[in-house]
Amino acid sequence: MLTYDLEARGGLSLYDYLTRCIKGDILAGTLRPGEKLPSKRALARHLEVSVSTVETAYAQLEAEGYVYAQEKRGYFVTALEGAEPPPPAAHPSIQLPQEEPEHWLLDFKGDGAGTEGFPFTVWARLMRRVLSEEGEKLLRPLPHNGVRPLREAIAGYLRQFRGMAVEGEQIVVGAGAEYLYNLIVQLLGRDCVYGVETPGYPKSERVYTLNGARCVPLPLDRHGVSAECAQASGAQVLHLSPSHQFPSGVVTPIARRQSLLRWAAAEPGRFIIEDDYDSEFRFRGRPIPTLQSIDRWDRVLYLNTFNRTLAPSLRIGYLVLPPALLPRYREKLGFYSCTVPAMEQYTLARFLSEGGFESHMNRMRVFYRARRERLLAALDASSLAGRCRVRGVDAGLHFLLELDTQWDDETLAARAREAGIRLSFLSEYGGGEAHCLVVRDPVGELDHWAEALERLAGLL
Repeated sequence: MLTYDLEARGGLSLYDYLTRCIKGDILAGTLRPGEKLPSKRALARHLEVSVSTVETAYAQLEAEGYVYAQEKRGYFVTALEGAEPPPPAAHPSIQLPQEEPEHWLLDFKGDGAGTEGFPFTVWARLMRRVLSEEGEKLLRPLPHNGVRPLREAIAGYLRQFRGMAVEGEQIVVGAGAEYLYNLIVQLLGRDCVYGVETPGYPKSERVYTLNGARCVPLPLDRHGVSAECAQASGAQVLHLSPSHQFPSGVVTPIARRQSLLRWAAAEPGRFIIEDDYDSEFRFRGRPIPTLQSIDRWDRVLYLNTFNRTLAPSLRIGYLVLPPALLPRYREKLGFYSCTVPAMEQYTLARFLSEGGFESHMNRMRVFYRARRERLLAALDASSLAGRCRVRGVDAGLHFLLELDTQWDDETLAARAREAGIRLSFLSEYGGGEAHCLVVRDPVGELDHWAEALERLAGLL
């Protein structure tokens, strides 16, 4: 199918630009003599233009002799003699960004989610059962908020392990956090002011901004965002990660959480989005109770995904809405189709309800705890030991590493890159102190850690 970047047409009309693009392909030999062009309707659908635009372009090409029409068969490319190649500007090339190296000696900027422990055998067995038992149901249209078995399985998991008294009807299943951010801003309104943690996870702010909402920064102290800061910001909606903030690692204590809930309840239209992105990975003590579990005013929207606990490519996330918002959600967004395939939903539902997820998480907590302890031991044994300080190692898939160095963050990152080490600094996330590395797990090949840490020490 012919594909062209119609956004690059400049001041040309759509049909004129399309005519030039097809003409250029004919002159260049990309479209060969006698080759049949796509039907007008098929090309219009593919390029997302009107049929009349394609019809006008084809008529112009026929008038100029580049194509000929055969009744009830379509348009075909004319054989041309002595054709000159088209000018370079006929249809512009698109510059693709350079790819990052595939392998680093040490990578402190990974995505924070490994796939080493994915339960392939169990997952495959469950998928076979789903295929045989659900059958034709897998081919039917899905409920807009996800299949009932998965929503009820998620609700059961949240009741048992997160202390959240929620029902399946409150849950919306979607293809990852970014999709759910889009739903949230459409549900709560683009005219609201959204407060985002600073430093913080950049994607949420980008999604809200692209949807036309205004975002304001919420500076952190050692307990996270304060109610006083929220009040002064003018925000109506706060996007927070109170159980383990990224990238600072701050855990918001109970008194601060209660004050934030009182802030939300003080005026109509105020809400808190609780992004609980890696709460399952706490290495000391029990998981911190959620804001949602202590919310008496229906002001918390709880969000989580299975990206870190299972695999990023599954693209399964979920949103728990307060009961008071359910009528608004159904009215405004109930027409959306569910974005997660039925097979994955039914498989995950069984994985959750039959205890597979709990067993998997127990194994993965042991795995990541051992991996982190090995990294900390390698740090203690390296030349970095006297020139760094570790913070926030009790929970989550990242921690902070303060460095004693003469270089600014940007310079040190460039020097490390040349040595095959990729660094991520707190200052890259919209603020925060300098010389503070954000270390994500997994962080590279275990056998390379000692060498890489010595290289990094030599760069300081």
